[in-house]
Amino acid sequence: EEGAEDEPAFTGRYNPDEVNDQVFEELLLGDAVAQEVQGVWSGFLKGAESREAAGEAIYAALFDAAPSLQGLFKTPRAVMAMRFMNGLNQIITSLHDAKGLKTTVETLGFQHLDLEVTAPRVVIFRDAIVDLVQVEMGDACSPRAVDGFKTFLNYVGGAYIFVRVKYAERLKCLATSWAQANGRAALDAEASGQGEEGGTHEEAPQEGPPEATASGKSKPKTKSWFGGMSGGGSPSKRTAGANGEPGAKDFMNTSVPKTFEDMFIFNAAVMGFGSRTWMQEILASFDAIVTNVANS
Repeated sequence: EEGAEDEPAFTGRYNPDEVNDQVFEELLLGDAVAQEVQGVWSGFLKGAESREAAGEAIYAALFDAAPSLQGLFKTPRAVMAMRFMNGLNQIITSLHDAKGLKTTVETLGFQHLDLEVTAPRVVIFRDAIVDLVQVEMGDACSPRAVDGFKTFLNYVGGAYIFVRVKYAERLKCLATSWAQANGRAALDAEASGQGEEGGTHEEAPQEGPPEATASGKSKPKTKSWFGGMSGGGSPSKRTAGANGEPGAKDFMNTSVPKTFEDMFIFNAAVMGFGSRTWMQEILASFDAIVTNVANS
């Protein structure tokens, strides 16, 4: 029994004292430690009036320890308390399954990409939760259970940091690509150029071909493109040639989709869905989805 008590509550790269955000591997808690942590957690839940009350206690403990962190969360208190509660419960019930635990923690990490998780903040959260459980459970919370709690909380916090850093470049690439696909980069460059030259090119879009301005103005271009497709476009576009000859097609001035929105609408029209309202709703949702991909 003494030998069992002396067993460390962790193996591998993770321990109760440090937050390791340099790697993200499987957490190998011993079966005895995992069972002890789960037993203490089960007792903590049973001691509360309800899961909502347990979540509220966790929320209060966290933000009493660091009131400044409350500004990180915009969600209503009751909702946030239940998220803490459900997240911890999901993690603790997976402690015996290292592979499943890693998947769970990685998923939660993606849900926290918009938060600036740091090692000092992880320590604050860890200590607040452990102190709350110790106060509520008393002697039932053994030193080995405490080490187990600290170890898995360090593991979770380090994983959040690792995921955020690792995928930051991908998120940046996604944001940049989305801006280019919607002509925003070209529009910004055009606006910058006009600002430097005192706005001397205000009339240039009318004199040049449609390609000169379509990249930054998706809606006008969409209308002119589909106006032409449906017979409602400018007659000069459809009939005036490069030399001004009537009836000749001006292929050089043909407006083509150059943004995601234009291409989406063009493809919808080709497939016969151009008049369907639900296609417009889908299109309107894309921007919110992409720009908020890291916002939990």
